[in-house]
Amino acid sequence: MAVGIFDSGLGGLTVYDAVARAMPDVPFVYYGDNAHAPYGVRDAEDIFNLTCAGVERLWAEGCDLVVLACNTASAVALKCMQETWVPKDKRVLGVFVPLIEALTERQWGDNSPPREVAVKHVALFATPATVASRAFQRELAFRAIGVDVEAQPCGGVVDAIEQGDEMLAEALVRSHVEALMRRMPKPEAAMLGCTHYPLMQAAFQDALGPDVKVYSQADLVAPSLIDYLARHPDFAGTGTESKFLTTGDPVRVSSKATQFLRRRIAFEAA
Repeated sequence: MAVGIFDSGLGGLTVYDAVARAMPDVPFVYYGDNAHAPYGVRDAEDIFNLTCAGVERLWAEGCDLVVLACNTASAVALKCMQETWVPKDKRVLGVFVPLIEALTERQWGDNSPPREVAVKHVALFATPATVASRAFQRELAFRAIGVDVEAQPCGGVVDAIEQGDEMLAEALVRSHVEALMRRMPKPEAAMLGCTHYPLMQAAFQDALGPDVKVYSQADLVAPSLIDYLARHPDFAGTGTESKFLTTGDPVRVSSKATQFLRRRIAFEAA
């Protein structure tokens, strides 16, 4: 079996690292569309087309199940992909599902009416495209009553992370947190709605303060994926080899990925 992981760039490596550690016997094929990153500033049609191209490449590697480790793709393209494009023998899943499961304390398949939850004031940090889609707010409204979500589009953070400029990324994080807290002075929880952002989780936590619970997708996707494969073994896929694919420069991307995960990661051309 093999599972595909798609991202617009390097951020999805945070998800890959978590699921690979939790499922050491499963081959994972990672596809980073580094040539077109970041997705967060692109329009919906462009995001849809690029995401479909990457998913098709992962299907060719024997990955019948693909996880979109990119919140922008999940928020902007996933619903349309599932309704109009994905064939019956394939599955494409998005990473904001486990985040909402954790926040609302209910399983994704729980279709009971929305109910009261403990957390009432939530900060969402995401790319401009994810914020504009309002996908988080929409899904939360199906499951929870009276949750106030204040969303902050974090322009520039993904670019800084992809370029390896940690000082700029940290400065941008502080700026975006300050902007949000001018509108919501006392958030109870914060959702990092981009898989690049766990790389800056300490900076978010520091800027938000110790009383704000920060939800990071990298910690939540692995148990959800294990559960999904246990319930849907037919989508295990035929692939047998783990590999890393990129539309960018494999040498440069490999170097950056190795810095992120602090172990050697070798990408090849997609």
